[in-house]
Amino acid sequence: MISVQGLSKSYGQTEAVRDLSFTVNKGEVVGFLGPNGAGKSTTMRILSGYLPADTGEVRIAGFDVFTQSVKARSRIGYLPENVPLYPEMRVGEYLSYRAALKGVRSRRVAEKVEDALQLCGLPHVRRQLIGTLSKGYRQRVGLADALVNEPDILILDEPTIGLDPEQIREVRTLIKGLATRHTILLSSHILSEVEMTCSRVLILNKGRIIANGTPSQLRDRTGLSLSNPVRLEAMVPDPAEAAKSLAKLPGIDSARVLGSTGGWSTFEIIPSGNDPRCALFEESVRRGWKLRELSARESSLEEIFTSFVSGRSIEPENAGSTANQSGEARP
Repeated sequence: MISVQGLSKSYGQTEAVRDLSFTVNKGEVVGFLGPNGAGKSTTMRILSGYLPADTGEVRIAGFDVFTQSVKARSRIGYLPENVPLYPEMRVGEYLSYRAALKGVRSRRVAEKVEDALQLCGLPHVRRQLIGTLSKGYRQRVGLADALVNEPDILILDEPTIGLDPEQIREVRTLIKGLATRHTILLSSHILSEVEMTCSRVLILNKGRIIANGTPSQLRDRTGLSLSNPVRLEAMVPDPAEAAKSLAKLPGIDSARVLGSTGGWSTFEIIPSGNDPRCALFEESVRRGWKLRELSARESSLEEIFTSFVSGRSIEPENAGSTANQSGEARP
C-alpha cells in the first residue's frame, strides 16, 4: 500500500531525510519511531502530499504521490501532529465540509459523516463547537476527519500528543479497532503505545532507517536478550547453596537469592551470553527441586529503541542487510 524508494529531502544544508526506502503492506500497522529531528514528520508530510521531496519515488496504493497527487491523496487519511481545526464550526458541519472537500459525493456525505462520528465516539458532540471541546475530543475530531472519506491508508503523526492517560487509552483503543479496516503508519513518542498497537516497527535516526522488523525480531538483533536476567522460583533445601550451584552452570554469569517465603525461593540469574533456561531446568530436575517459575525478562521497546539509536545494537548500520523492506528476516 505504501512504497518509498530513495526518498531524500533537505532544508538548506540540513538533510532531513536521506535515501529512505521502505514498504508498508496492506493491513499492516507499522510504528514509525525516531528521536526528535530524525525525519519522521518530514517523511509523513511527503507521503501525504503536503510536502515535495528532492529525490525519490513514493507510491500510495499504486499511485505516484508526485505525478498522480490527487489520486494518491484520495487514498490517504492524514492526522498531523497539530490538528488544524476550525474552532468556530460545529463538529458535524466541520466533518461535512471536510467530506465535500475530499470528494465524497453529496448524497453520501451524511452517511460518511455519521460513520466517522460513530467510529470515533463523537455522536453526542456533533452539534458542539469545536473550540469548546477538550484536547482529547479535538484529537477524535481530527481522526474522524482523516476517516470521513474511507481511505485505504491512515497516516497518524503523534495521535496522542498532549492527552492525559485516560484519553491516551481511549485513542489507542480506537486506533486498534481501525486496524482491522485500514493500513496504518503511526508515529509516536510513547513507545509502550507503539508496542501494544503495531505489528512492525521502523526506527529512523538522522534521516535514515536504522532498524526494520517486528518488536520480536528487533529484540533478537539488539543482543539485549542475551544479558537479561532470568527468574527462577523453586523449592530447595538450602537457597544459598543452590545459588552457588546455579552460578557454576555453563552460560551463567551469576546467581543470587531474591527472597524465600513458604518454602519457595526466588533466584535472579544473569546469563553470560546464551539463554540458560534449558540448563537451569535440567539442573532443577537433576537435584529434585520443585520448580514453580522459570522465565526470562523481555527487553522493552524503549530499551530496543535506545540500543539502536545510541549505536549499542549489534544490528549492522545498513538495516537492509538483515531485513528486507517489508520487515521479514532474511536467511
